[in-house]
Amino acid sequence: MLEVSPQTRIDVRGVSKRYPKPGKSNESFTALADVWLTASDGEFISLIGTSGCGKTTLLRMMSGLIPCDQGSIYLSGRPVHGVPSSIGFVFQEPALLPWRTVHDNLAFALKPKQLAREEVERRIAEHLSLAGLEAFARYYPHMLSGGMQQRVGLARALVGDPDVLFMDEPLSALDALTRRRLQEDIAAIVGRTRATTVLVTHDVDEAIFFSDRIVVMGAAPGSIREVVEVGLPRPRRHVDLLDKPHVAQLRDRVLGIVLGLAT
Repeated sequence: MLEVSPQTRIDVRGVSKRYPKPGKSNESFTALADVWLTASDGEFISLIGTSGCGKTTLLRMMSGLIPCDQGSIYLSGRPVHGVPSSIGFVFQEPALLPWRTVHDNLAFALKPKQLAREEVERRIAEHLSLAGLEAFARYYPHMLSGGMQQRVGLARALVGDPDVLFMDEPLSALDALTRRRLQEDIAAIVGRTRATTVLVTHDVDEAIFFSDRIVVMGAAPGSIREVVEVGLPRPRRHVDLLDKPHVAQLRDRVLGIVLGLAT
């Protein structure tokens, strides 16, 4: 086991990733090159950048869904080889099992842990309450709105008490008003769990709202251009960020780096 600080939850060391070029099996392109990144216990970081900069590739390597070609990744000091049992993942689409109720979707996520029935029910009740879903335990996914389905997806990701939560643009399919309401709900829920969280987003305001640090990535090949400290207390409410000069400066700074205009 790698010796790291007890506060370091994610440790990405010089990782690179290549993919074959379409139609040219003997040629490849570099999606990510020599990425170094750490995240502390309980920290919330966002990965942001233009399409093709490798942010989803980096997220999937950190979560063990795909391997890196060079370098190494550690979660809580353990090397990532395959998907660790200590993570939760919220996808762009909720990906709920349509033939299972909300309750049973969470129960299914706990099956690999082989817990006693009483503990399973305790965890499900706790996380349904945390996500404000107590009244919907026996509903099927098709009976819920898109926003509520994402709440279920979040509760399912957290019910196993993960050390690290990965979120891949979980709110991108929602309308603007639903998205803002759910941002506040997710921020409050994640804040209570204290899971280290990594979010992929295209939305600068969303990154500012959630994050302790924003990792701005550039393409060709994908790499980290700059890490921006947000410097705002959590949890946050949108109303508290309105007309704040610091928030406007952060927005301009991050946009400038994304667009290659920052000096």
